[in-house]
Amino acid sequence: MPELPNPEPKPLDHLTECGADSDPALVLRNHTLSYKDLKDRVGRLSSWLRDRVPAHGARVASWASKGELTCLLPLAAARAGLVHVPINPLLKHSQAAHILADSGASLLLGTAARLASLQAGDVPDQCKMLDESEVIAALDSVSGPMPPSQQNPDDLCAILYTSGSTGRPKGVMLSHANLWLGAVSVAAYLGLQSDDVTLAVLPLSFDYGQNQLLSTWFAGGSAVPLDYLFPKDVARACAKYGVTTLAAVPPLWVQLTEVDWRKEAASPLRRLTNSGGALTTELVDDLRRIIPGADLFPMYGLTEAFRSTYLEPAKVKTHPTSMGTAIPFAEIMVITDAGMVAKPGEEGELVHCGPLVAQGYWQDPERTAERFKPAPAGSRYGGMAVWSGDRVKRDDDGLLYFIGRRDAMIKSAGNRISPQEIEDAARATGLVAEAAAFGILDQRLGHAIHLVVRAATDATDPQEKLAKALAKELPNFMQPHVIHWRDTMPLNPNGKLDRTAIKTEIEA
Repeated sequence: MPELPNPEPKPLDHLTECGADSDPALVLRNHTLSYKDLKDRVGRLSSWLRDRVPAHGARVASWASKGELTCLLPLAAARAGLVHVPINPLLKHSQAAHILADSGASLLLGTAARLASLQAGDVPDQCKMLDESEVIAALDSVSGPMPPSQQNPDDLCAILYTSGSTGRPKGVMLSHANLWLGAVSVAAYLGLQSDDVTLAVLPLSFDYGQNQLLSTWFAGGSAVPLDYLFPKDVARACAKYGVTTLAAVPPLWVQLTEVDWRKEAASPLRRLTNSGGALTTELVDDLRRIIPGADLFPMYGLTEAFRSTYLEPAKVKTHPTSMGTAIPFAEIMVITDAGMVAKPGEEGELVHCGPLVAQGYWQDPERTAERFKPAPAGSRYGGMAVWSGDRVKRDDDGLLYFIGRRDAMIKSAGNRISPQEIEDAARATGLVAEAAAFGILDQRLGHAIHLVVRAATDATDPQEKLAKALAKELPNFMQPHVIHWRDTMPLNPNGKLDRTAIKTEIEA
């Protein structure tokens, strides 16, 4: 791994200064922004934002597909002293409404169709809405672009919403330093260079997706945002733009192994990165066969600490199921239930310490206290750490291996999904009285979503209506793959749904 550059964190908007003025920074569908253009456009958007949202630390939300606005906002909001709240464009109005209300957003920038989908009561009174096309059109008339900021790197910079095992999505608070050091870290261990071209196919509302831009810009490279309809679109874009770096989650990798990879698509690729679930040995073999010239980087991370570990490409063949070792600026400890540092081969909880640890959950001290706790004794960083809830072990060579999750999260097609959010949506239809959602192991998806329900006594034709009703309220990635109807639901001694018994039945 190359020697790390100066780790001193800077305000996030200084990423515009990392590339040569004439080099391409952002390749959009109809035009390309050089680094000189990137500086100018970020400065103009920052001035525009400051004029409309003058309060330092106010939240600005975006709800749009990948384009100039969504790519510039992380830097522009940071320069203006605002907090960016990206909303996954796949979410429906009810999820967007929750994020807007919970974050207290003052401004929502989005596509016209998404803004039109919001219903009465979805948008807080203080939140103004603007079509993204109007914003982009207004930038040319902005006079006096805002220069690079002197924001405190420890100031809140972004809130990324991630699902928990219960309840609605919670907002993870990230500072300039969190995002800056994340970009430095990834650029270092991936060996990104100024001639690299990154195809950004992952949603920019995720830390993994947003880092596609940030780490590439720190290295002075070129980012190509892509919203694809079919896996073949990804391969075609790799050929068209000479892509050298491609990040994906396991279900997408499976789909990409099933399309035709022409030489002009595969040969420029230098590195493939994976997170959001483990790669199978078979999938690793397929990727090596299809794209033989690329290094493969399996990674593990959690939004609360950005990224925790990666496996060096040279060890993928000999240790295909390992999570690897800590990334730069991360200290990964394995702590037993007795609170001791685990010995090699001994199972414990993965605890992430260091400057990549987020600032907690937005306006949620109770859940913050559950996950963010003092670092274990012996930590070289100290301070607050993220106690992941994930069970791991470390071998004699220091490599980490994933054992299992302590919570009930569903991880389907690379998305972390709250069972309770699906259950709440099902009950809200009025068609069911009880509901329980589970992730059942699936070779392609990681987990397939199974929803077990009991019909409401006064519902008419619930089995015909439920799937259609959920399609209106939940994004595609949260739709149940199988709905099981039951006349009765088993209860535990406390009178609650016996989830263990229900899951055992549907897995049989």
